[in-house]
Amino acid sequence: MAMARPLAHRSAERAQLGLFRSISGDLAARDAQDLMSWPFFSLAKRKRIAPIDFRMGETWISVEAVPEHGMATIWDADVLIWAASQIVEARDAGRSTSRLMMTTPHEILAFTGRGTGRDHYDRLKAALDRLQSTTVATSIRQQHQRRRHRFSWINEWRELVDGRGRPLGIELILPDWFYAGIVDRALVLTIDRAYFDLTGGLERWLYRIVRKHGGHQPGGWSFDIAHLHLKSGALSPLKQFAFDVRGIVQRQALPGYSLSLDHAFGRERLNFVAKPVDALDRAMRRLKLKPVDNRP
Repeated sequence: MAMARPLAHRSAERAQLGLFRSISGDLAARDAQDLMSWPFFSLAKRKRIAPIDFRMGETWISVEAVPEHGMATIWDADVLIWAASQIVEARDAGRSTSRLMMTTPHEILAFTGRGTGRDHYDRLKAALDRLQSTTVATSIRQQHQRRRHRFSWINEWRELVDGRGRPLGIELILPDWFYAGIVDRALVLTIDRAYFDLTGGLERWLYRIVRKHGGHQPGGWSFDIAHLHLKSGALSPLKQFAFDVRGIVQRQALPGYSLSLDHAFGRERLNFVAKPVDALDRAMRRLKLKPVDNRP
C-alpha cells in the first residue's frame, strides 16, 4: 500500500475530489486507448520483477515493480477497464465523476466475469496491491518528450467496514494521468466482453492492440511480428513470441477479428480484420447468452 500520510491530508484530498459511487447494472466494457497501444503490464502469470524500459521514437515508458508484489499484470488491468467503463457510463448519463471511487469487490468481479468466492476476493485484493505498488513513468500525453509523468495505477485503496467490522466495500483513488485520458471521449474504446474470457496474457494484449488499430476498418490492419514483440514488453525472446502468435492465429482466438500471417522480404507479418457483425450474435451477447456457433 502507499506510504501513510497524515489523516487530515487524506481527508482533505477526499473532500476535494468528491466521491463517485459505482453504477450497478450491465455496463459496456470500455478500455483506455493508451493502455491498449503500449507495454504497461506484465503478460505473465508468474511474478515479474524485471522492469519494462520501452522507447520508440518520441515515446518512452518505464514500469517498475517491487519484489513483495511484483508488476501489475494484464489481468490486474481489468480493474482499470471496470473503472473506465464506470466513468464513461456516468459521464454519458450526465453524472459527475471523480478519481475517488467507492464500490464493492462483488461489482468488480461480476463485471470482469470472475467468480465471487473467497479466493476471488483475495485475488482481487492482490491485484489492487500490484496496481498500487507498480510505478509508471512516461512521456505519453506530455508536451515535451523529456517531460515525464510518474504515477501508480492506483494512488491508494482501502477496505471499508462498519462499526461492527462488517465489510462495506472498497475505496480507491485513480491517478490523474489515467483519469484525464478517460474523461476525454477520444481516448476510450468499447471492447468485446468476451475479452474477459481470454486466459492467455499474450492473447489479451494482442486483442487490445488489434482492437485499437484494426477497429472496424474494412481493410483491417497489419503489424510486423518483430514490431509487435517490441511493443509487447514481453520477456520471451522473439522466436518464442512468434511461435505463440502463430498459435493464436491458428486458434483464431481473438473475439471479433480474423487473423492471418504472411511473409515478405524475409519478415513475418500479422494481418487482422474485423468480422462482419451478426445481429443475432449481438443481441445474444447483450442478453448475456452464449452466441450460436454457425461454423460447419
